[in-house]
Amino acid sequence: MPHMNRDQRNAAWQAANQWRARAAQTQPTGLMGSFKLLLTWLAFGALMIVGVVLGLFFLLIGWAMMPFVRHKMKKRMAQMRADHAQDIGGSYAHDDSSTRQYDALEGTYEVKDDHRRP
Repeated sequence: MPHMNRDQRNAAWQAANQWRARAAQTQPTGLMGSFKLLLTWLAFGALMIVGVVLGLFFLLIGWAMMPFVRHKMKKRMAQMRADHAQDIGGSYAHDDSSTRQYDALEGTYEVKDDHRRP
């Protein structure tokens, strides 16, 4: 094998040549082969058109829903801001007891004063 050129030693080149040979053997012959090829291309084109139409449809639906989703998110953010402001302002009841309740991520906890009222 010392006189083999680079193309013959390259496995990818050999695979490409084999693929090319197989493609040349399976070329459509006669009227029936041409008809099958035409139907294949028409089916492929129809599927591409259906895919593009569906994609545009869902894109337009998404664009149409954007204002509603934005409005809902703005309302949710306003509610979250109001809840947060209420928490900062002191959401516990001001009464005569020595217990204060706070909301935490895991639930509610109480802070009791150490000194006793007379």
